[in-house]
Amino acid sequence: MAPRDFLSTFASRAFWSCCVAGLWLNGCSGDSEPTDSGTDGGTNTGNPSTTTASMGAGPTSNATSMGNTTATSSPSTTSATTGGEPTTASMGSTSSSGGSAGTSSVGAGGSSGDGGTDGQSTGDATTTTSGGGGTGGGGFECTRDGLSSALDAYLAALAAGDPSSLPLAADLKFTENAEESEIGMTDFWMNAGEVKHSQRALDVDECTVAGQAVIPEGNTDLPVAIRIKLAGGEMSEIETIVVRPGDYTASFAVDSNPQAIIDIADDVGWDEVVPEGPDRATREQLTSWIDKYFRFFPMGVCNVTGDCIRLENGGGNFNCGAGASCMQGDPGTGGNLIPRLILADVERGIVVGLTILSGHLDMHMAKMYGGSVHAVHAILRDTGGQSGWD
Repeated sequence: MAPRDFLSTFASRAFWSCCVAGLWLNGCSGDSEPTDSGTDGGTNTGNPSTTTASMGAGPTSNATSMGNTTATSSPSTTSATTGGEPTTASMGSTSSSGGSAGTSSVGAGGSSGDGGTDGQSTGDATTTTSGGGGTGGGGFECTRDGLSSALDAYLAALAAGDPSSLPLAADLKFTENAEESEIGMTDFWMNAGEVKHSQRALDVDECTVAGQAVIPEGNTDLPVAIRIKLAGGEMSEIETIVVRPGDYTASFAVDSNPQAIIDIADDVGWDEVVPEGPDRATREQLTSWIDKYFRFFPMGVCNVTGDCIRLENGGGNFNCGAGASCMQGDPGTGGNLIPRLILADVERGIVVGLTILSGHLDMHMAKMYGGSVHAVHAILRDTGGQSGWD
């Protein structure tokens, strides 16, 4: 879909986002010029970029702050289409002694630090601050390999239409589009094909993997969001958003374009590791960025690069800063959009937030390095304002 006229599209989007939540924020008019203390908005209100824009040739920034550093480089490690970590610790092959054949627990992989987590709440969203490997419950050591393998196993089982090979907890909660269901019994589970692309965030502190994917249903490719939480090596929570044509119903909605999610992935470098050092954001920087983004939206869009692209179900090709601004101050615990859950993958510089936007269940994923955000992708669909997890 061709980008729409900037002035008409993004002015209306910013206005709607403020009004629909019933929160009239000062400075929402086009005359205001809000700033962020210690930061510069990095806002570009020019014409939307195309999805083929290059993310740059190499690192150009040593900034450690969240300021107006414009790092146009991508981290240097090689990317893979599926976005997976090395899978030396795959879904374990040990069958359950009393259960159905083929059921296995998630392999722990290598050691990942000190273990344990220090839980911390950011408003209504769940976040954590420790950097070591989590336990995931029951003494199980949660690792990046184990989380990535869990998502791979889920996608394989989905394509087969059979969840019996998955290590499902006895008290598993599974939702599709905010409705709790028995896993394997939804229309999508019965008709999904093999995944064509996935990008993922691996949060060992929460022992949760969050992914955005392109998966066919029959002959139609669909944008899909998936969140899987492990406890004791078993899948205890599975949340999915499946967006079919017409499911994005907001007045500012754009048509889905799953191919754009695939086309831009290498430029963004979703699965590339950000080298340790000043270019790598901390967990606190990642989680606080998306917390402010949601709560002040559309006036919390800070530290985005000039070529940062925002996609909505793959559609739009919006410049991240167009029609937005960076408002000064701490958003506190209220705000326009309330994050229900925030996840962070420090190694890859990815932050994920789940919220409700204008009645739509919404998973945002952003890529940050060099003190700036380089891409923001949202997968969202109308669920009548329900998440299935409140």
